[in-house]
Amino acid sequence: MNFGFFGIQYSFGLQQTNMSPIYSYLGADEATLPFLWLAGPMTGLIVQPIIGAMSDSTLSPYGRRRPYFLVGAIICSLCLFAMPFSSSIWMAASLLWILDAANNITMEPYRAFVSDKLPPKQHSLGFLTQSFFTGLGITLANFTPAIVVSLGLISINARSSNNITYTTYAAFIIGSVASIVAIVYSLITTKENPLTPQEIAEIKRKPKGMLNVFKEIVEAIKDMPPTMKQLAIVYLFNWYAMFCYWQYITLCLAKTIFNTADHNSIEFSNAQILTGKVNGTYNIVTFCVAFILAYFARKVGAKSVHFGSLLLAGIGLISIPFIKNEYFLLLPMIGFGIGWASMMGTPYVMLAGSIPPHRTGVYMGILNMFIVLPMLLQTLTFSFIYKHLLNSNAENAIYFAGVLIIIAAIAVLFIRLKKTQFDGIDEAVEEYDRLKD
Repeated sequence: MNFGFFGIQYSFGLQQTNMSPIYSYLGADEATLPFLWLAGPMTGLIVQPIIGAMSDSTLSPYGRRRPYFLVGAIICSLCLFAMPFSSSIWMAASLLWILDAANNITMEPYRAFVSDKLPPKQHSLGFLTQSFFTGLGITLANFTPAIVVSLGLISINARSSNNITYTTYAAFIIGSVASIVAIVYSLITTKENPLTPQEIAEIKRKPKGMLNVFKEIVEAIKDMPPTMKQLAIVYLFNWYAMFCYWQYITLCLAKTIFNTADHNSIEFSNAQILTGKVNGTYNIVTFCVAFILAYFARKVGAKSVHFGSLLLAGIGLISIPFIKNEYFLLLPMIGFGIGWASMMGTPYVMLAGSIPPHRTGVYMGILNMFIVLPMLLQTLTFSFIYKHLLNSNAENAIYFAGVLIIIAAIAVLFIRLKKTQFDGIDEAVEEYDRLKD
């Protein structure tokens, strides 16, 4: 069921590691990078809640959620293939807008699909299995350039006429295949639970049209569970920080490990390859610890797991600029990988028990608005912060990101969960069984 997340996250992994270098190869200034990353938060803000609400009300021979997986996967695959052929900054930025929209079309119905199929006692395992495939997909995406270089297939600094390295071409073309194959595999092997006659009748009674979709989103926001409002504060600091990390980690490593700021140098190409290894390392940790976190989420509570994981991630980021030897980067990436595993699964465990089943799609979309709104805020504000508060220094951007994630960890402590929201998992299972009977 969750294997399609491998394909979705392969795509996200390619973006995280390669978009800033692609923009740099095409001549972008460092301070403009946040604006060029605007596609992700803007498309997520618009697409995620709309698609989530639409999937709640979709009736088709293929199910409520699965048609969205396929449409998104096809568009995503085409954009990945085209990305390294970009001839200008604005061509790359435009493709990123379409690519992120396609990923969001797939993502939100997918999360709702998992929640639809699983009883409460399996939510922690189901959502943290997504973390496993997230880690696996991003790991392979990040290591792909290093693998093709180590096999002697492509020279590390060989470039096309648009100044983009051939290792980037290889990564995106492989990613375009991996993305659609993984999602189609899940489509073929996993069916949706059939709706009951009552659920079908309720969907048919709902007013149709986009205006009513927006009304449903507004009503869902008004009725938002308290847990979700409290998670929004955590997400504000968490995801602002993640965007800072993805945008500036290559520039940071280029300076701290390779002592260069020249985007056309072989040292900068080496920094891009190293970024892939670093990001791949924390995602190896992610898929190694995902099931361990699922166990602890059940034993000690999702809230405690998320607090500890984010704390380790923040400490890991703060330590990165101090490291001058690439092999020692393994240590902070262990903590960061544990944090990333929790980010990808634990909040959904906390949320799943607090939302009504008939609104699962729209609430999953709204929760991801809480991811993209901090990213949007970052794109609009960080250029000023980078120039005037961080002295246009990529190392300071990574320090800044680490501090924000630690603040997010502290905010987790203020989340109030009901016992039925998986701090009292046994009671939740008993209640589920009672209602089912």
